[in-house]
Amino acid sequence: MSPFMPDQFAAVQKANLGHLFTLTNMAFEGFQKLTELNLQTVRTTLAEGQDNAKAVLAGKDLREVFAVQGNLAQPAAEKAVAYARNVYEIASNTQAELSKAVEAQYEQHNRNVQAFVDAFVKNAPAGSEAITALLQSSVAAASSTYESIQNAAKQTAEVAKANFATTAAAASGAAQQAARASKQ
Repeated sequence: MSPFMPDQFAAVQKANLGHLFTLTNMAFEGFQKLTELNLQTVRTTLAEGQDNAKAVLAGKDLREVFAVQGNLAQPAAEKAVAYARNVYEIASNTQAELSKAVEAQYEQHNRNVQAFVDAFVKNAPAGSEAITALLQSSVAAASSTYESIQNAAKQTAEVAKANFATTAAAASGAAQQAARASKQ
């Protein structure tokens, strides 16, 4: 009996295609959220730009014009930080969803490979102990490597998240200082 049956091959290909569609849909949903955020940001920026231009033009003298312009610095900086935070959240959530899906697929693949190796070892002819040991060792090494890479990726994501939070807090503080300075 051959370990490679056509119906098993077709089932694996169908499952892989299903996983591909799932990953593609997840990526597209993230892209859609980012596009919606960008459209909303452009819409809001245009409306605020019109209001700001009207306020500047309504100034009766140079002092009023500069006061209006000075009052725009902090809200603009805060909005930029909020926009960056939203982009980061969308990217982070999309990456987390994709990671979960890939991890689940890998775990299923790993179980299938282990089942194949177990069946191969069980049905291996006498004298093939070296080959079966090598096969088992290779599967164990691949699993260990994947787990190491996965742990490193998680640590990198955590560091990036912490760095983003620090940068956002610093940018917000700088915007507040700039706004206070412009009012003086």
